[in-house]
Amino acid sequence: MNDTSDTGIDTIGTCTFPTREYRISLRVGSHSPRHVRRVVRALLRLWGLGRLVDAAELAVTELLVNVYRHVPDRRCTVTVRRHEGGGEGVVIGVHDEHPALPRVGDAGPWEEGGRGLAVVAAVTDKWGVAPDGDGPQRTGGKTVWCELRA
Repeated sequence: MNDTSDTGIDTIGTCTFPTREYRISLRVGSHSPRHVRRVVRALLRLWGLGRLVDAAELAVTELLVNVYRHVPDRRCTVTVRRHEGGGEGVVIGVHDEHPALPRVGDAGPWEEGGRGLAVVAAVTDKWGVAPDGDGPQRTGGKTVWCELRA
């Protein structure tokens, strides 16, 4: 079923529980962040990381809004990965094929946008951008990721 009229989701995510990773590919629509937040919330509670829910929901929302605003086809893949090396936590990545790299905005006090990555930086332990490919002629996409530690 590929009806995206209500959710903007093209592909239903798959995983077998208990899992360490969940991945979903979608075309981001106006309701997509709400649906992805529900998935993130459920996964974190399943993994016993409920104390990370609020920050993770806010971060993934900001990353999806960036796709909605800046990626022409609005397609992306969201990955939520549990890690335990050096302490429990989660890494959330949003990958798209658009070559432009995001940057932290310098929004003025009356501007409505330009604060998303600053919010991600404020509510997560680490965040970054991993471009696909190398060099100045890079044409690939990128993954914008954030890490939250328990």
